[in-house]
Amino acid sequence: MGNKTGQQSISFSQPPVITSAACIAGTDEGDGPLTQYFDWILEDALFGEKSWELAERKMLEESAKLALKKINLQPQDADFFLAGDLLNQIISANYAARGLEIPFFGLFGACSTFVEALLLGGILLDGGFSQRVLLASVSHHLTAERQFRFPVEQGVQRPATAQWTVTAAGALVVEAQGEGPRLTGGTVGKVVDLGISDANNMGAAMAPAAADSILTHFQDTGTNPDSYDLILTGDLGSVGQEALVQLLKQRGYDPGEKLQDCGLLVYDTDRQDMHAGGSGCGCAAGVFSGLIMQKLREKQYQQILFVATGALMSPVSSQQGESIPAVAHAVVISTM
Repeated sequence: MGNKTGQQSISFSQPPVITSAACIAGTDEGDGPLTQYFDWILEDALFGEKSWELAERKMLEESAKLALKKINLQPQDADFFLAGDLLNQIISANYAARGLEIPFFGLFGACSTFVEALLLGGILLDGGFSQRVLLASVSHHLTAERQFRFPVEQGVQRPATAQWTVTAAGALVVEAQGEGPRLTGGTVGKVVDLGISDANNMGAAMAPAAADSILTHFQDTGTNPDSYDLILTGDLGSVGQEALVQLLKQRGYDPGEKLQDCGLLVYDTDRQDMHAGGSGCGCAAGVFSGLIMQKLREKQYQQILFVATGALMSPVSSQQGESIPAVAHAVVISTM
């Protein structure tokens, strides 16, 4: 059975194994530098459905099915399904779970949901409550814009700090035994709010939470940037990543080139005008399930720290002028 380490961290005594991964990407994401790592690239934003919301739901369900299919499993072979998205009441995950008919934990951690699912899945497996879990998260640019910002038909000009919600879904099968990268532990984040209220500057709102969780992880576990081949953040974009580096340096840690962000990896920022980069539940999920899993399988990394951040706002809180609380969860993944 695992142990609590320090203030907020955990370690797994029987590290669960990521045995399968699948990812589906939208047209813009498929046109970026990670094309070869996506299992499925949409031909259009509707994915054969009548609305963007239905397309988002279908992306989540199909990515989950594909992760199972890759290792010759059926939905009934999974003990639990852990999933979430950005839409109100996590409707994409709820309806996908209806179709899969797997015992379901619906999660909302905003853009941190994928790592939240990894941590909770690891706890279920290491604690002996499960032998196999399926986890996934999804976002769709057009559904997020419609819910959180403006109708896309208005063509509202976006400020330079704005990030582009990634259209993608990622899914993993994690098992108590098997072959693949292992979850060795992680750090559960606290909610941090430094008063940022601009919904078009998510990076600034989330960077303090990322710094808090990373610094706590280092303190709890006695590690530092040199302990990892890669420190991967979920969706800080250029603004948030710069802020995170400054916050870490203030505490005596310089991550250097080891620090990379999924929101900056998913697009060609020279050719694709995504302003500050990508974000969304599908950002970390899609990049990790494709690019990073491939590199882990090839043993290009021995140990990584995967940190996903979430802005825990809603349309109502934004309309009422509330600041944006954020959380960051971290998981350690090893191939050693």
